[in-house]
Parts: sequence; structure tokens; C-alpha cells
Amino acid sequence: MSILPRRPSVGVNIGGVMVGGGAPIVVQSMTNTDTADIDATVKQVAELWRAGSELVRITVDRDEAAAAVPHIREKLLKRGIAVPLVGDFHYIGHKLLTDHPACAEALDKYRINPGNVGFKAKRDTQFTTLIELAIRYDKPVRIGVNWGSLDEVLLTRLMDENSRAAVPISAAAVQREAIIQSALLSAARAEEIGLPRNRILLSTKVSDVQHLIAVYQDLAARCDYALHLGLTEAGMGSKGIVASSAAMGILLQQGIGDTIRVSLTPEPGGDRTLEVKVAQELLQTMGFRRFLPVVAACPGCGRTTSTTFQTLAKDIQDHLSTSMPVWKERYPGVEGLSVAVMGCIVNGPGESKHANIGISLPGTGETPAAPVFIDGEKVATLRGADVADQFKQMVADYIEQRFGAGRQGAAE
Repeated sequence: MSILPRRPSVGVNIGGVMVGGGAPIVVQSMTNTDTADIDATVKQVAELWRAGSELVRITVDRDEAAAAVPHIREKLLKRGIAVPLVGDFHYIGHKLLTDHPACAEALDKYRINPGNVGFKAKRDTQFTTLIELAIRYDKPVRIGVNWGSLDEVLLTRLMDENSRAAVPISAAAVQREAIIQSALLSAARAEEIGLPRNRILLSTKVSDVQHLIAVYQDLAARCDYALHLGLTEAGMGSKGIVASSAAMGILLQQGIGDTIRVSLTPEPGGDRTLEVKVAQELLQTMGFRRFLPVVAACPGCGRTTSTTFQTLAKDIQDHLSTSMPVWKERYPGVEGLSVAVMGCIVNGPGESKHANIGISLPGTGETPAAPVFIDGEKVATLRGADVADQFKQMVADYIEQRFGAGRQGAAE
């Protein structure tokens, strides 16, 4: 199945990062620190940025958090980190942005939820205030609808209308329609107030895979706003990774989505950057972006009782990952590198030939020799107890020759 062309969308500039309008799909994440704790939030934003997050959202839920935002921005800039910060507002965002103009200025985007922006008579007034502030400070807005905090007035009206219909649709379909209408009506109202179309993004997030696919397919067919994808409350560990990848993978394959977040529940004390890594791997695996060199390694079987290939594959992967922050500057294009570390003769030579550089280690009962292939050609056969170290040096030499200054000078 081929990848469908990207859905046309209006591009939105978020602190220098372009989302939509044909730009590469953007990876974003969110802190889980108390934003009022400036040092903890700066530390986590920096970690997410180093992991590759191109936008970072922070909670702005009270005065102390709003007051902390400009200091967070200042400390990040002193570290050389200019990643765009997105303020997540619920319930009193209009008041916080009004009372804390430095916060309103320091943020690069505001995220507002129509279901939580205000209730009854206050809803329109408070939504208008938020949009007017976005206009005043020239900030884009993501109108993010969640089915866990949906506008109950709108949902009730649509449910009542459906009950009177000659052929009622399912309650789930009505709920999806309410989510979409909430986003589109809010976006239309924002434009009426004066927010330009190229300052608006939409998201309609749910926690069920099939519902997410259905709601975004419908939304994408009904508008040209830039869309943020995410399976909200995806879950913990492999469940969250699989669910997010399944849902967003289908939508991305259909050309739907301009920015993504993998909303994983971290293990207690776990690494928050995992959600960034999963998002990058999803985009890279599907062929949309290149973030890190790819290491192909066989899973192992009865022919590979030695763990040498497993250790070497991990060593290579870890080395490439930790080196990338420096290599991005030193070796332009290195993120396109492919390395193969295979465990026996069955698929080893063939897979190694498909990689830029690959090694086929001997399996159980095979001759203790490891052929190395570079760009499809066999260049060496490694032997001895230090085969792993020899191959790692060959990988380093290949990177220098192909992506280093010597290669650039020869090209000139």
C-alpha cells in the first residue's frame, strides 16, 4: 500500500517551526512537571528538546505557573534552547493571560479546549478574550477538543436531534460529530473575532483507536486547518505505543496529520522522553522523516545461540543515538545512514548488502568469520575476539568518509 499525498493544509508558524502547509510532520511532547517549579520544568523541557521534541507544551493552570513561564523561557535561552513553548489552558486561561502579559508574550502558542474554556453565559465571553489575546500577541492557537471534556450543551443538542431523526445514527457517531462540530465552530468563531486562518490548528483527540481514525478522517474531509494528531490517554508501556502507532499510522498513511504527540503514561520515575522517541520512530519507520540512523538486527533464533550480535547491535544503536546531537552538525545527512547487524548466514549477507554498512556474524556451527559489506559490496572478513570493536571502527570510518568534511571537500 502506497503512502497517499499529504492532505493540503494551511501552514502555521509556531515560534519558527512550521506546521502544515506541506512542511515535514512535527514531533511534539508535554512536560509533567509543576510549571511553577521553574528549575524542574526547565530540566524536563531541555530533556525533551534534546530527545528531538520540536514543540513542548507546558501546563499553565494558576497564577504561579503563569508567572514562572517567562523565567522558564529565559533560562532555556541561556542554555541555547529556543524550542517553542505551548501553553496549555483550561478554565481560567483568559484570566491568566490577561493578568500575566509576560507569560502571554513568552509562549509561542496557546492551546485551548472549547469544552473547558467556560460554561453557559461565560463561554463566549471567555473564548473571545482568549482569541483577542492571541491576536494582540500574534500567537497561534490550537483548538483542542477531547472527548473526555466535550461541550455538554452541544452534545446534548445533537443527541436530542438524533433521537428525533427518522433513521438515528449510533451514539458513538453522534459523539464524533459533536467533537468535530466543537472544533469547527470554535475555529469559525475565532476567525470571526479576527484570528487569521494561518494562526489556527485543530485537534479532536479520543482514547479509542477506531474512533480516532474515524473522527480525523471526517474532520480532514471538512476543513483545511493544520491538524495535530494524538491518541489521548494512550496508556502505559507497549499498550500505549501500539495503540498510538496503530491509530496514527493509519491516518498518516492517508496523508492526514501535520504534527503528532504520543501521549504515553510513564512508569513511576520513568523517562518522559520515551514519547518523543516513539513519535520519531513512527515517522521514520513509515518513511516521513529521518531522525536517526537505522540499525537493522535479526531477532535471533536457534541458529544464533551466541549473544554477540545482540550486544553489538545494542552498542551500535546506543552509540549512534548518543552521538547524534553532535553528528547532526558535524555530519550533515548522517541521519539517513543504515547499519545491519545480523546473526547468521541465512539472511545475514543479504540484509547486510541492503544497508550502507553491515556485518553478518557467524551463527552456531558456522565458520568463525564475519563478512562486512559496504554499499552492497563485500569489503572485509573480520575474525578474532574483537570483531565487535573492529566493526564499530569501520562504522566510524564510513561515517567520516561519507558524511564528513573530507567528503564535502572532495565534492567541491
